Amino acid sequence: MKYHYKDLGLSNTKEMFEKANKEGYSVPAFNFNNLEQIQGIIEACVETGSPVILQVSKGARNYIGKEMVPFLAQAAVAYARSKGSDIPVALHLDHGPDFETCKDCVEYGFSSVMIDGSHLPYEENIALTKKVVEYAHQFGVTVEGELGVLAGVEDEVSSDHHTYTEPDEVVDFVTKTGCDSLAISIGTSH
Repeated sequence: MKYHYKDLGLSNTKEMFEKANKEGYSVPAFNFNNLEQIQGIIEACVETGSPVILQVSKGARNYIGKEMVPFLAQAAVAYARSKGSDIPVALHLDHGPDFETCKDCVEYGFSSVMIDGSHLPYEENIALTKKVVEYAHQFGVTVEGELGVLAGVEDEVSSDHHTYTEPDEVVDFVTKTGCDSLAISIGTSH
């Protein structure tokens, strides 16, 4: 492991969601692709006192440099603290395409990863998500799974058709995988 998210001052999304659910508010998640975007995100969240999930896709991580991303998140936390804010900040992989990418993000200080196996057959999605969960949970990193497919292109996952999430599959999927949160397909977004 190169870095642990706690050493970077980050929070995991499980803790953030538990507090938000208890107190009745939402936690925004914003994707960033460069320094200017992360600056704008953290400045706005500090100003509003909002916890934040800083998201980066595999492509954005490659563009920024996997060695740089954890330190941009650490700098965002340092900025918040310098302004007297103790807002929780998470670093999240958005739409991780495979186990290796998720594992690498855990090792580079991400506090949360999404494994997007939605393009796979149901049982294969379960197996892949469970594998990521078993690895990430060893380090206290939260995992988001995905069930259902949106039409179009989303990061490296593309589909010509949509498949709505079947409500009966949700409990089964979460129970079998142990994922902490779940992106579902209910229309044009999730």
